[in-house]
Amino acid sequence: MRIVNDFPRRIMEEETWIPLPDGSRLAARIWRPVDAELHPVPAILEYLPYRKRDLTAERDVQSHPYWAGHGYAGVRVDIRGTGESDGVLTDEYLPSELEDGLAILAWLEAQPWCTGDVGMIGISWGGFNGLQIAALQPPQLKAVITLCFTDDRYADDIHHMGGCLLADNLSWASTMFDGNACPPDPELVGERWREMWLERLDGSGLWLTQWLEHQRRDAYWKHGSVCEDYSAIRCPVYAVSGWADGYCNAVFRVLEGLSVPRKGLVGPWAHKYPHLGVPGPAIGFLQESLRWWDQWLKGVDTGIMDEPMLRVWMQESMPPSARYEERPGRWVAESDWPSPNIQAEAFRLTEGHDLLPEGEGGEEDEAVLDIRSPLSVGLYAGKWCSYNAPPDLPHDQRDEDGGSLIFQTPRLEAPLEICGSPLVELELAADQPVAMVAVRLSDIAEDDKATRVSYGLLNLTHRDSDEHPEPLEPGRRYRVRIPLKHIAQQFPAGHAIRLALSTSYWPLAWPSPQPVRLTILPGRCRLVLPRREPRPAEEAALPAFGEPEGAPALAKTLLQPTQETWQVIRDLANDRTTLEVVNDEGRYRIDDIDLEIAASVTERYSYAYGSYDSVSGWTEWQRSFKRGDWEVSTLTRTLLTSDADNFRIRATLDAWEGDTRIYARTWDETIPRDLV
Repeated sequence: MRIVNDFPRRIMEEETWIPLPDGSRLAARIWRPVDAELHPVPAILEYLPYRKRDLTAERDVQSHPYWAGHGYAGVRVDIRGTGESDGVLTDEYLPSELEDGLAILAWLEAQPWCTGDVGMIGISWGGFNGLQIAALQPPQLKAVITLCFTDDRYADDIHHMGGCLLADNLSWASTMFDGNACPPDPELVGERWREMWLERLDGSGLWLTQWLEHQRRDAYWKHGSVCEDYSAIRCPVYAVSGWADGYCNAVFRVLEGLSVPRKGLVGPWAHKYPHLGVPGPAIGFLQESLRWWDQWLKGVDTGIMDEPMLRVWMQESMPPSARYEERPGRWVAESDWPSPNIQAEAFRLTEGHDLLPEGEGGEEDEAVLDIRSPLSVGLYAGKWCSYNAPPDLPHDQRDEDGGSLIFQTPRLEAPLEICGSPLVELELAADQPVAMVAVRLSDIAEDDKATRVSYGLLNLTHRDSDEHPEPLEPGRRYRVRIPLKHIAQQFPAGHAIRLALSTSYWPLAWPSPQPVRLTILPGRCRLVLPRREPRPAEEAALPAFGEPEGAPALAKTLLQPTQETWQVIRDLANDRTTLEVVNDEGRYRIDDIDLEIAASVTERYSYAYGSYDSVSGWTEWQRSFKRGDWEVSTLTRTLLTSDADNFRIRATLDAWEGDTRIYARTWDETIPRDLV
C-alpha cells in the first residue's frame, strides 16, 4: 500500500461523545479538516460494535484520515454497549441500534463543521446497518457504500444457508461473546469503567441461545432484512464483496432489487476492504470511494455513474489451496444486472456419472443412484466466510469426492467462462424425514486436482419455504432447486467441470439428525451454468483501478508474534476426527495510547466415526488489555452438541482484574431441533 502523507486539506482528530435522546452517550472518533468550521464538509459515518479505540484502530487510521484529507469528516462511532459507548449490547441490529443511528445522523447535521450531508460506509456489521438505516429514509443520508453484507438475514448470513445451520453461527456467536465481555478504556470513561464493564458482563447474554431459538425464517430474521422492501431504500448504493467472502451473493440481489442509482464490485477478496484485499490483487478502493462520495455528497460529476453497473474479477484456474496470496484473472463488467450477456447453459446428469450438454445424445431414463455420505465430507471445505484469508479456504476436493456422488464433463475443447449463480435441479428421494444435500462445483485440472469453484446447500425440509418447512415423506420423490454461490470463473481448455453431491458437509454445516440415504434420478437432474462470452475490446477499455493507498499506519509494537494453524486430526485408535483451528493474534502495543492487547481463539469441530450424536463444536476465546498497573482479561468457552431431538449449549464466561477473578457465569441450555 502506498502511504499518503500530504492531503489537500490539513486534518485534526478528536475523541468526542454523541448524546442520545434517552441521555446515553455514544463514543466517537472524528477526523476532519482543521478549517471545517469555516468551510463545512460532508460526513462519512462508520457505525460498528468493534471498538474504535483499539480493535479496529489499525484499519480506521488508514481510511478515515484519508477521507478527511480530501474534504470530509471521517466519523467512527461505537454502537451502544461497545467500546466506550454507554449501555449493553444484547443482539445484532436491534431497533435501538437503528434508532441511535438516526440520532447520530441528526447530530452530525447539527455540527458547525458539517454540511448536513452524510454517507454511511461499513464492512460486515457496518454494511448491514448502513442499508438498514437507509431503509428508514433519514434526510441526512445521501449515499451508502456497503461491503461484505447481506440483504437477507436468514437466507444469506452467517447463521444459515439453504435452511441448514452453519457452524460459523457458533464461531460468530463466540466472537461476539468475547467482544461483548471487553471493558471500556478508563482513559476515556474514567472510574466508570468498572461499573460499565460489570454491567456488560452480566447483561449481554449468550447470543447463541436466541439465534438457535429461531431455526426458520420468522419475524426475528425478517427484521433488518432489507429484501423485505427494497423500495424503502431511496439513496444511491455501492455494493462490494469478494469471491472468497461469505457475502458475495447479496451484491447481485441488490443490483437487481433496488431502483436507485447503484453499482456493484466483486473482487477475489475475502472478508476485507478492497484496499486491504487478500487474496489479491488489492485495489485503490479509497480513491474509488472518493469518486462515489464526491458524486453523491458534493455534487461533483466524477464519471463514476457513466461506467458499467457491475465490475467483477474473472478468476483464472488455480490449483487448490487453503490460502492464496493472489488470484490471477481480469476485470470484466456488465452494464446491467441481470445481464442479457449471460446465457444459461445446461448439462444433464447420467447414470454413468457424466455431465453432458443438454440435448446431446441419450434419452431420459429412470435409472437411480444413491449416496449416504460419511461425516468426513466437509473437513476440507474451509469456512463459510473467509475472514482474513488464512488457511480457511477449501482444499483439494478429491478428499471430499470419495464420499459423494460425482458427475463430470469430458475435457473441455475450449475455455468456458461463467458469471453468476450456477443452479442445480435434482429429482430425489430420502429415507429420513429431515435431510440435507450439499452441492459442489469444481474445476478439474489436467493432473486431476480439484479446486472448488462454488457450492450450495439445501435443507430438504426447506425445499418449498424457509418460513414454513415441512418434513420429507421417506421414499417420496421431490424436485428441488439448489442455487450455488455466485462466481466469475474461467475453466481452461483441457480441464473438466465436476458436480459433487453429498448428504453431509460437516463442519461447514451442522449435520442432519440421522444419517441419510438420498436416491437421485440422474436422468431428471441438471446443472445450469451462467455462461459469459469474453468481450476483449470492452474489457480493455475499462478504466483501471489505482494502486491501494491509505493514510499513515497505526504506530504499533509487536510484543509476541501471531500464530495460525488449521489441522484435521484423524484419531484412528479412538475413531474420532477433529478439525482444530487456532488463531493466536499475539500481543501488541498501540503506542499512542500505551495499550497492550493480546487475544487468541481456538475452535474444535469433531465427531466419532459413524455417530451423528457425537458431533460437537467447541470454541475458546482469551483476551487481555494492559496499561501500566491496569490489567484485565477474559475467558469465554462455548460447547455446542446435539442429538436427534435437541441442541445443547454449555458456556462459561470468566473475567479478571489483575489476578482477581471478578466475574464468573455458566450457561446450560437445551433447544429443540426444528427440522434442522
